[in-house]
Amino acid sequence: MATIIAFDFGTFSIGSAIGQDITKTATALRAFKARDGVPNWQEIEKTLTEWQPDYLVVGLPLNMDGTEQPLTARARKFANRLHGRFGYQVHLQDERLSTVEAKANMFASRGFKALQKGDIDATSAVIILESWFEAH
Repeated sequence: MATIIAFDFGTFSIGSAIGQDITKTATALRAFKARDGVPNWQEIEKTLTEWQPDYLVVGLPLNMDGTEQPLTARARKFANRLHGRFGYQVHLQDERLSTVEAKANMFASRGFKALQKGDIDATSAVIILESWFEAH
């Protein structure tokens, strides 16, 4: 059984979720505040130390036609930094429409008041990780 942490990269907030490959389900963890895409690396390290994942997944933002956009390179850079700083194997996962799906799911279950930015980003990370499970 492998434990995986997924990240939904953003320039102001980076959502995270944790899951296990045996159940192929994920749970939202939290959102990390970021400044122009740079998180507090000590907070990321604390989460990685606490949960001891086997590897990481980072959502890759793509245009609807599958082409890359400016944020795509920044998400790749974030993934590379995770690997470089902490030594984890990092997988990339297409994240098209994960935020839209997260908002729809949250609105349907808890209404408009549930749509808090950090919660949306962490829920997007759940969707990214569960879609990675489906693809693998």
